[in-house]
Amino acid sequence: MNKITMLGTGNATVTHIYNTCFTLQTSTTLLLVDAGGGNGILTQLRKADIQIADIHHLFVTHSHTDHVLGVIWVIRMVAQCKGYEGKLHVYGNDKVMRVIRTIIDMILAKKQLAKVEERVIFHELTDGESFDVGDIRLTCFDIHSTKEKQYGFRADLPDGTVLACLGDEPYNPLNRQHIRYADWMMCEAFCLYADRDTFKPYEKNHSTALDAGKLAAELDVKNLILYHTEEKTIATRKQNYTREAAQNFKGRIIVPDDLEEIEV
Repeated sequence: MNKITMLGTGNATVTHIYNTCFTLQTSTTLLLVDAGGGNGILTQLRKADIQIADIHHLFVTHSHTDHVLGVIWVIRMVAQCKGYEGKLHVYGNDKVMRVIRTIIDMILAKKQLAKVEERVIFHELTDGESFDVGDIRLTCFDIHSTKEKQYGFRADLPDGTVLACLGDEPYNPLNRQHIRYADWMMCEAFCLYADRDTFKPYEKNHSTALDAGKLAAELDVKNLILYHTEEKTIATRKQNYTREAAQNFKGRIIVPDDLEEIEV
């Protein structure tokens, strides 16, 4: 069984939920994607019953604080985890690698840094590069952000399922080949289109649930997962975001809560 565990679903400034990050698992592989903005990632992993010793692959989309700072904590815990076996493979673009290495070199103790050198392998990715993460075939792509260099990815799972993660900014047509006809599309939805005047997603280079539904229909994907949202409407988020996206997309729409598991 393949599954996603949404460790967090919120945007950068949330305080009642966690920043967007998740795991993608097959029967033999666990991939952590981003880690949120701090050591709250340790709480989320504990609640999801995921052990540091089981994390060997970490894909970092970009170096904004709400995605990369939790990575520092994961690396630190790998460094000091007694009995950690194997290596932690960290994947990301050149900016991500530079930020992570700079922070850990500045703040980790010498003993921890020695363990990092022993246990962590940093993989600097280029646009369009394909590589194997356990039994998952990943192809990363530059989302062509105007704010921060960021990579999304296409994941080809061993049973033939295709999942596309678009990152946390609007879709760029240059990446159509990686996303069209995917079984699952993971797309940011900062807020409802109906609430655009309140949350101003377009000024922040983000999308709405309505936009995500239109995109899913345009790209002929089968299932849509919405994340990286505001939290002020959390009580009605699942119902209202689904309804708005469904105005254009007739496939399955999932608006997950933190720690929700999704079979893919």
